[in-house]
Amino acid sequence: MRRVRLSALLIGLIAVLALVAAGCGGSDDEGGSSSSGDKGSSAPAKGKQGGDLTFLAAADVDYLDPGQSYYTFGYQVLYPTNRPLYMFAPGDKEPQPDVADGDPQISDDKKEITVKIKTGIKYAPPVDREVTTADIKYAFERAFSANVPSGYASSYFADIEGAPAEPTKGVKPISGITTPDDQTIVFKLKRPVAESMAQALVMPITVPVPEEYASKWDKSTPTKFDQYQSFTGPYMVKNDATTGKVTGRVPGKSISIVRNPNWDPKTDFRPAYLDAINIEEGNDDLATASRRALNGSHTVCCDAGAPPAQVLKQALARDPDQIEFVPSGGTRYIAFDTKVKPFDNINIRKAIIASSNRDALRLTRGGKVLGDIAGGFIPPGIPGFEEAGGLKQNTDLDYLAHPEGDPAVAKKYMLAAKEQDPSLPIDANGKWTGGEKVLTIATNADPGKKTAEVFQGQMAQLGFKLNFRIVPQDTLYTKFCGVPKQNVAICPNVGWFKDFSDPQAMLDATFNGNNILQQGNVNWPQLDDPAINDAMKAASTTPVGAERNKAWAKINRMIAEQAPALPYIWDKSASVGSKDVVQVINTYNTTHDLSYTSIK
Repeated sequence: MRRVRLSALLIGLIAVLALVAAGCGGSDDEGGSSSSGDKGSSAPAKGKQGGDLTFLAAADVDYLDPGQSYYTFGYQVLYPTNRPLYMFAPGDKEPQPDVADGDPQISDDKKEITVKIKTGIKYAPPVDREVTTADIKYAFERAFSANVPSGYASSYFADIEGAPAEPTKGVKPISGITTPDDQTIVFKLKRPVAESMAQALVMPITVPVPEEYASKWDKSTPTKFDQYQSFTGPYMVKNDATTGKVTGRVPGKSISIVRNPNWDPKTDFRPAYLDAINIEEGNDDLATASRRALNGSHTVCCDAGAPPAQVLKQALARDPDQIEFVPSGGTRYIAFDTKVKPFDNINIRKAIIASSNRDALRLTRGGKVLGDIAGGFIPPGIPGFEEAGGLKQNTDLDYLAHPEGDPAVAKKYMLAAKEQDPSLPIDANGKWTGGEKVLTIATNADPGKKTAEVFQGQMAQLGFKLNFRIVPQDTLYTKFCGVPKQNVAICPNVGWFKDFSDPQAMLDATFNGNNILQQGNVNWPQLDDPAINDAMKAASTTPVGAERNKAWAKINRMIAEQAPALPYIWDKSASVGSKDVVQVINTYNTTHDLSYTSIK
């Protein structure tokens, strides 16, 4: 065995927390330099203990359940209330052991990972006992069941011996996960991928789940554990201390977070300054919510990535100290379901990408101050970005060459689609003449809503009519875009942000056909290309380093050539808060870190 520091594996993680002036940023064209003007920052050395904070949100979390949560806002609530094996403190370039008691040990043949955990970490009432490694084993096993539809278990952990190829009916043991004692867990792997899998031990799947408490809820499909959550973090969602029933969450309206009476600060590196956090949901008008935070007291906003562009511009001019920017480490894109007509035709997809004005889409989020125009799916700061072409990623493909749109190229591909399938309703000018509306599910809050509306106008220029529906962002994922049977043709408000700093984490879950799920699906285009799937399988075993980056950069290119989605920005997240709040943004999940934020 050799002990491997995760810092050696998580090379290049974006850990820059910044305040920028209105004029900072990259060039408006695809050849511009990366957004600049950032200055590094980390959590304050000391905050004031006590006080209640109000967080204004447009939508709800996807799940409280760590086995299911896979949405940024969900993470924002999950990490203060629960503890994974490893996690990032604000500004960290490498994760710290949380439940783990040190770095993972990797065998010489790279087919085994051993992790030791701390003693003294206890569950909140009503579980009221110390965490053991058996709880982590059960957490993994439940995430491979149909009862607990995880969006990434089969992407990052399928190489564990005994891990099922398909979700199991009920929670089943996984032979490759063993617990020699209460403080040791061992993962035995089918292939030599221990180094890359060790990076994924920051994921919520590693949060302990007590089997004797959760198993009765996990018998349902889907599990009811989300309503009876256990908690190990400094905070907990308010619950009934006798039954465990979560009482502090009214879905779509509010979440009440209070202190965990069993939390021992001696086992944790987080300061947990606040006494309570009150999340107010349903703030669809983010302009109003942002101004309320800027002009109010003890309040921060928002869950949607950035205030509307007009508010952002005003705040940068008037209250720059009340805005926090952080690179998202991700790509925002518009997904086309390749299984839904007419988007099963690659030339239709290329035509739409060619005709779209990506700069106009970027402007809906605030313009160049919020990031560079994207041409692919590996963002700045992630290994493989430079190997994929950097800021000029895929600009040699004619349909991605012009961020402002190119009607002539769009026409070329529309006519190519007609030639390929003469039954398609496309006229001689390359315009779509069909009368059936295309189902499009968009978020109901700006800036995402504005992005979707601008894209709707761009589709109209090609002749497409959209069945345009707006829903809360959490509903968009859990009820529509993440459920293939809904046949949502276009999801204009999706994006993918780093699970950990590796190119596989940007591409595997989202574009590997083997990872398409019937619930909790994040391969929104349902792209299932055998050549891409095989290339990912081969690249997953390539050791961390230059060759691995090149392999995944090549896959990034293969995905772009299939045109499953329109990437339009590698952005920064912008958060705002009242003057009396010390805002601390976690650069891992790019949101307010509720375990470090404090009241002045």
